[in-house]
Amino acid sequence: MTTSTAESSAPSPSLPEDPVGSVAPRSAGVAAAVRRRLHPDPTVRRLAGITLVNTMGNGLSLAVSVLFFTRVLGLSAAQLGLGMTAAGLCGVLASVPAGRAADRWGARRVLVVLVSVEAVGTAGYALVHSYPAFVALACVVSAVDRGSAAVRNALYAEVLPADRRVAGRAHLRVVTNLGICLGTALGAVALQVDTRPVYLAAILADAASFVAVAVLFHRLAVPRRAVVVQSSAGAAGAAGAAGAAGAAADTGAPNPSDPSHEGAEQGRRRNPALRDGPFLAVTVLNAVLCLQFAVLEVGVPLWIVQETDAPRITVAGTLIVNTLLVIALQVRATRGTEERTAAARACGRAGVLLAASCLVLALAHGLPAIGAAVVVLGGVTLQSLGEVVGQAGGWALSYDLAGERDHGAYQGVFNAGTAAAMMAGPALVSTLVIGYGAVGWAVLGVVLAAAGLAMRPVVRWAGRRDAGLRAG
Repeated sequence: MTTSTAESSAPSPSLPEDPVGSVAPRSAGVAAAVRRRLHPDPTVRRLAGITLVNTMGNGLSLAVSVLFFTRVLGLSAAQLGLGMTAAGLCGVLASVPAGRAADRWGARRVLVVLVSVEAVGTAGYALVHSYPAFVALACVVSAVDRGSAAVRNALYAEVLPADRRVAGRAHLRVVTNLGICLGTALGAVALQVDTRPVYLAAILADAASFVAVAVLFHRLAVPRRAVVVQSSAGAAGAAGAAGAAGAAADTGAPNPSDPSHEGAEQGRRRNPALRDGPFLAVTVLNAVLCLQFAVLEVGVPLWIVQETDAPRITVAGTLIVNTLLVIALQVRATRGTEERTAAARACGRAGVLLAASCLVLALAHGLPAIGAAVVVLGGVTLQSLGEVVGQAGGWALSYDLAGERDHGAYQGVFNAGTAAAMMAGPALVSTLVIGYGAVGWAVLGVVLAAAGLAMRPVVRWAGRRDAGLRAG
């Protein structure tokens, strides 16, 4: 992807007239159209290029991995499920130490190492010949994958200004959806060919994408403002980028970014995020909201196939609707969420939308095929609206409550909550919606609404905590 779209301010030389109409004006028009669709921030453009490469590999892997593991490696469904559950647990446990490593050695450096290990691990699947080896390798790959996600979020905090982080992440999420779609399309070709060499080639192509991503991250420039913030956070009595935290440290006053009042001296030895009550509460509530992904990926397909008369192709339709709405609305959904109170309100709206989605999906049971399909797609539309709003609010709170120091520690804890939801979500959602039907959908909706609406009192708690520390 082109990462520089700067136009020269020098006057262009005059050109001879072309009575037929030269290719140059048409080319310039195409180039201008492309430039308009690129993000104006060059750092976000570079991150978008990296994200596109990464997610195309991810989409390719997602499309072929199940058949690769079962048909090429010869694993049973039960073996695969158990192995992936163990891997998911390793991913949850890896997020926090990975975040702390980013604070100590720098997010970019740690991220390059983790992505490189993931490249080797992914390629290693081609050499696996036993179940214990598969489980061990899957745990390693999952650990570095979840760890790199936490470090990546910390890197965004370092390289993007505070007032543009959430919007930047929204742009990258749009690119993520595009990349996964492209990668899945490539995976569909591999599935159609359906041979061992093609499956192996797909897995190795995913590994190669990680190599490319590691190189691109290594070449990513960290702006001077990020270096200054990192140096300040690591020094005793130093300030964050805004200077308020530094003033508190210099005078001995409590630092809102360090709620335990241990000071910057212990910030490197003890994880401040694990002692920040409001932040932990936000992490848990956001993890509950993240059950929405299990609803879309597991609950809705099972509900369509087992409990409704909707055509099975509706499953693909739900994914298409969700992807298109995220691409169209995610950036717009971040507007106005920069301030923590507004972000909490966004989470509340997300919880209500997700609850409404659950109730609408429950209504599909017993309807004729076309009616059931329409109702399911309507429910997924509500779910997608809740998703984009909730993600915007969650990102904003994860950065705002952390302040301008220890980005790795805070993003590591926040990402661990998300990873836990991803691990437990499929089993929880499938049990509720298939085991209890409409009642299960209602219970799930109440839980999601409660989690979203609870963000506002938690944010008020954080405000009282910060005010009390400043006053003290």
